[in-house]
Amino acid sequence: MAETQKISRFQANRAFALLVLCFALLFGTAVALLAHDQQAVLDGVARLQQKTVPEIVRYQRVARNLEQMRQEGERIFVIGSAESRQQAIFVVTLVASHPSIIDHPQSAALAREVEKFLSAVHREAGEDQEVLKKHYPEWLSLASRLSLQVDDVAIQGVNLTTADLSSVSASMQTARVKLLSALLLVAAFLLLLVYFLRRYLIEPLQTIDRQLSSLSVDRPEPEFSPTPIAEIYSIEDACKQLHASLLQNEETRTELENLAHRDELTGLNNRRFFMMRAEVEIRRAHRYERPITVGMADLDFFKRINDTHGHAAGDVVLKRFAQLLGDSVRQTDLVGRYGGEEFAFVFPESTVEEAGALAERFRQNFAAQDIRLPNGISVNITLSIGLADASHCPLEVALRHADDALYEAKRQGRNRVVISDKAGGE
Repeated sequence: MAETQKISRFQANRAFALLVLCFALLFGTAVALLAHDQQAVLDGVARLQQKTVPEIVRYQRVARNLEQMRQEGERIFVIGSAESRQQAIFVVTLVASHPSIIDHPQSAALAREVEKFLSAVHREAGEDQEVLKKHYPEWLSLASRLSLQVDDVAIQGVNLTTADLSSVSASMQTARVKLLSALLLVAAFLLLLVYFLRRYLIEPLQTIDRQLSSLSVDRPEPEFSPTPIAEIYSIEDACKQLHASLLQNEETRTELENLAHRDELTGLNNRRFFMMRAEVEIRRAHRYERPITVGMADLDFFKRINDTHGHAAGDVVLKRFAQLLGDSVRQTDLVGRYGGEEFAFVFPESTVEEAGALAERFRQNFAAQDIRLPNGISVNITLSIGLADASHCPLEVALRHADDALYEAKRQGRNRVVISDKAGGE
């Protein structure tokens, strides 16, 4: 009991509230991180749609224009007529001044260089093809640079896409990890909650149920394992108090039963309870055709004791008689105070002869007793007893026969046992 008092207890609602609060904080943090990563993915997608894709389109346009410039330059060296070369120069000039080219510094510089070179070659060549042949190697170098620039521009567009996609992919991967972490957190919380419920609520409640089911005054006080839950402890303590109340009620019931069934002075059965028990014994003997004897006893000259020495002396004599009677009769015999100094007996499984021998021994033992009264005087009290066979008659008839035998004992001089000679039905 001392150990249970040392346990620090807490209320279940507070424990659950704290557990839920911790879970809410952790889960809320995980959700916030997931929301952050989700926003990063959305931002990456938006950046792809609003910036990267237009940039890729612009790079593609730059690459296409540079490729067209290379093709037009090739036509200048292949086409013989000056008029066709003039048209090619015009296209080259348009391409070089295109906004997509101008917005790309490297491409713009190369385009101006190509435009200047091709324009110079066209003016110098006129109709002379040899001039074109002379400058063709130089053109191949510029054409190679244009091709490389086209590749660079294309790679730049691809790199833009790759960078944004990598960013979005990284955000999605992070969100996946955080989502798994959140799921693991939920699983851990549920496991912890199940453990908490089973360990501190379900198992104690099952123990309480078992203890309540077997709660009885015949069993010891219920025992429970120490618990930190205040509500469970209160229920367990209530079970112990209930057991204590049952014990107290049983003691009270026994005491009330004794008061209802026992004579207050002698402790013997009172008349009402004696008659009820005697009726049961008589019926049982009649049902199984077994012998049974009833008797009536009276203390001789008891009124003289009260008149001479007082009622307190009479009470001492009655108590001493009851004590000796309780030590002398068998456990199966039934004895009760019938009224005043008169007592009644039932001897189950006994013929009148057997009951007479038992009553005679008791009469002799009682007559030999020196009873010391409160005033210091010792007295000897004798006893008259009447017995009757009850094997074939109702209890009232048998008691009347025994009472007649008792009066016959008084008439014959008292201090004796007389057996009624009346038949059961008389």
